[in-house]
Amino acid sequence: MIVSLALLTTFSLAQDASDKAAADKAAARNREAEVSSSLDTRIDISVPKDDAKSHPASKAAVADLDVGDSPDTSGVQEFHPWNPMKALKDIEVGDYYFRRKNYRAARERYKEALYYKDNDAVASFRLAECQEKLGDKTDATKYYEQYLKILPEGPFAKDAHAALDRLGKAQ
Repeated sequence: MIVSLALLTTFSLAQDASDKAAADKAAARNREAEVSSSLDTRIDISVPKDDAKSHPASKAAVADLDVGDSPDTSGVQEFHPWNPMKALKDIEVGDYYFRRKNYRAARERYKEALYYKDNDAVASFRLAECQEKLGDKTDATKYYEQYLKILPEGPFAKDAHAALDRLGKAQ
């Protein structure tokens, strides 16, 4: 009888301890929910004290931007995403369409590659080829020249020069 009474007491104490631990955890979660964590992670974006001395020409670089309190933000430049891996995938898919002679689909993929990675030499050259196949000689010339500006001695430089000569004779 004494043993059973001791076991019953131990069991009830253990249950009370686990209930108390669960209640403490719940109370801690409630306290965390009441306080915003963004106060702890706020990033200081103020200008450093010696910024003008460290970067004397920085004001001239952004002088043409209207980004003050004025509602006119015509000088603000828009940015687009830079994603070279997506550009590479677009070139790969564009090559697939090009091999299947679907030049319109290939053109769109090469344009998208240039959106995600400006001045990509391969995308510029392949886009020029598509434009030439589709009969748009002006854009083809533009993209062949863009390729030669990026890689004047690149692997497709001879082909680009030959295409520019061919397109120059056609006009």
